[in-house]
Amino acid sequence: MVSPIMRAPATGIAVGVLADAVFADPRRWHPVAGFGLLATRLERHTYHDARWAGAGHTVALLSTVAVAALAGERAARSGPCTSVAFTAAATFAALGGTSLCRVGVRLADLLDDGDVAGARLLLPSLCGRDPSVLDADGLTRAATESLAENTSDAQVAPLVWAAVAGVPGLLVYRAANTLDAMIGNRSERYLRFGWAAARFDDLLNYLPARVTGVLTAVCASVVGGSAVTALRAWRRDAHRHPSPNAGVAEAAFAGALGVRLGGPTQYAHELEIRPTLGDGRHPVPADLRRAVRLSRAVQVAAAILAVAVSAAGRSGRPVCPRGSRGRSTPRRPCRGGAAGSRRR
Repeated sequence: MVSPIMRAPATGIAVGVLADAVFADPRRWHPVAGFGLLATRLERHTYHDARWAGAGHTVALLSTVAVAALAGERAARSGPCTSVAFTAAATFAALGGTSLCRVGVRLADLLDDGDVAGARLLLPSLCGRDPSVLDADGLTRAATESLAENTSDAQVAPLVWAAVAGVPGLLVYRAANTLDAMIGNRSERYLRFGWAAARFDDLLNYLPARVTGVLTAVCASVVGGSAVTALRAWRRDAHRHPSPNAGVAEAAFAGALGVRLGGPTQYAHELEIRPTLGDGRHPVPADLRRAVRLSRAVQVAAAILAVAVSAAGRSGRPVCPRGSRGRSTPRRPCRGGAAGSRRR
């Protein structure tokens, strides 16, 4: 029989997902924004134009998050209710899928209304591209690509890490991804200093990006697409993308939606000439709306998968009888030895 404390992580993940679906990102006092402020202040003391400085900066921040998360998780084990609440709060803070889709819908509305200026003002909520050089077609493509990438980064990846590594894995991932967004670019200032943050984020997103690709293929029929086409685009095109992970999500979305993504991509610090992904037409605002529906479907599938994996991992722990003089007492997870190793 699985004890309530063992079911708590899976329950907490489910509650956190529901909270994000209802409330989205808080406008004030968001923990991720607080971490970003801490990282900015620390950078004033750690910045040097060298990889070793960036590595030290990254390790200092992520180790602090890991220690705090481990301490919080340990304290929350006092009972199933506190464990559920702690996991739910961490999951809610780490997810961004609902806000992502809301921005996608607002962008599609603006583009349908011909409000290019309004769409340019909103685009930075999704990505770091230079909106001033984008017309309606460019804004649509940028938003569609960003929806695909951020479906993986902001929803699937946090859920994967919550399922396999608990709250510490979840929060370290979110901190690493935030740090990559801040300094993991190839601008002159961060080319070397942000190298470690970018590489670590690539490592943490390797598995989640591929989970996103599979779930995108599974959910392709939701938008009238084909799983085969999504998988074909992933297999053929993803490796040509400059990112080892974003290419998977973007290519799978392109195949599922039947559109063509990629091409010249203007950032504030550089112009990237990217290969095309998919075989279809260039996306229009209606395709952006379909991308939102696909993203939501993938998010739901990822949540179900994460809860199932977390529950299975906890219920699969071996238990040791613990008694005294013939009197039965509650059983506890085994500690020590290979057979008694614990999974989070």
